Amino acid sequence: MTFTQLGLKDEILKAVHDRGYTETTDIQAKSIPAILDNRDVIGGAQTGTGKTAAFALPLLERLSESESKGRNPRVLVLTPTRELAEQVGESFRSYGKYLSLKTVTVYGGVKIGSQISAVRKGVDILVATPGRLLDHLDQRTFHLKDVETLVLDEADRMLDMGFIHDIKRILKQMPPKRQNLMFSATYGKDMKKLSEGILRDPVSVEVTRRNTAAEMVVQYLYKIDKRQKRFLLSHLIKEESWYQVLVFVRTKHGANRLSKQLAKEGITTAAIHGDKSQNARLKALDNFKKGDLQALIATDVAARGIHLEGLTHVVNFDLPRNAEDYVHRIGRTGRAGQSGTAISFASSDEKQDLQKIERLLNKSIPLKHSDSFVPEELTPVLNNGGPTARRQGVARPGNGGQSRNSGGGSRSANAGYSRNSPGGNSPRKKGKSSFSR
Repeated sequence: MTFTQLGLKDEILKAVHDRGYTETTDIQAKSIPAILDNRDVIGGAQTGTGKTAAFALPLLERLSESESKGRNPRVLVLTPTRELAEQVGESFRSYGKYLSLKTVTVYGGVKIGSQISAVRKGVDILVATPGRLLDHLDQRTFHLKDVETLVLDEADRMLDMGFIHDIKRILKQMPPKRQNLMFSATYGKDMKKLSEGILRDPVSVEVTRRNTAAEMVVQYLYKIDKRQKRFLLSHLIKEESWYQVLVFVRTKHGANRLSKQLAKEGITTAAIHGDKSQNARLKALDNFKKGDLQALIATDVAARGIHLEGLTHVVNFDLPRNAEDYVHRIGRTGRAGQSGTAISFASSDEKQDLQKIERLLNKSIPLKHSDSFVPEELTPVLNNGGPTARRQGVARPGNGGQSRNSGGGSRSANAGYSRNSPGGNSPRKKGKSSFSR
């Protein structure tokens, strides 16, 4: 379907065409008519499917058809992160650039004064994170009594981040008679409960089955000793000539440590997490987008809402504890019809995490190994009274492929693990496996 067939205003169509779009995506073709008809909508779609335009275009159309009641917002879009808020706000401004509508974005991490000044000049569309929105409401910067449409974007992420109580406080300050739009890539029991309490006779729009990974993403799994993970990652980046890879880790400390370790291997990298300032995070993202960094190391919180055009590889250096986070992580690649690759490293202590992920996906992630990877020889030493691992010298492939301390033997990245999935290889290490499906 073309955008022209949707009956949108010429001003909106011109802005859409300026961005090079003529054909709608599935989520847009199914959502826009329902939103124009003032229906509540619950949308299930992965990131990169054109979800933002699916609600931005019809809302701009409807707002342009009526006069503003005052200086307070008529559309409120809630997002889980400031990065996503910025992206959504920019989409509204871009698609509405030929209309006399004002979009303001408010989020935490920056001084509130400039936001107050912007909002008090009048706003039609307000894009906000829940916490900062409540700050403004407490200071009476504006009120929500004129809101005609509420959008919860990445609603599942807001629940995961503990925003449910903030959302309930916000709902109490809005008129009960309004349009509600909710978009989510996953749909658990908490999401079901939230949607049932907000939506009225909603149109369900689902372009991909919820809780599934993006179809254009090829997934692989390496089972490997956790101490070898960083060496395998460095090897794959160099061996496969990856030029843009987003690497997920569990902790802030782990992000900093891995970034420094990869830098020592000659790989340009940066880490982003909650302790980094907004300026530092934006600088790292900008350098990554420009191609100045080969790898960006991120925690789940820091990466939420980040849009990276053309991202080719995602690596789960640490498996997420929450299986639904896996879907969100790998959804950063394979966007807008482009192919992508998601690689996961799983150590023996992550067996339960892997099982939860595969249950959610309803399939096993294909196993893979690297014949050219020679594991580093690690010997236990005492450090502050406790055992740790120390790297010994290992010759890289091209130098005979053997460790100086291994007696000439080599093992694959998956050595020591049982391969029970179809097409798998037999373990190279003899004895009982420490990790099997």
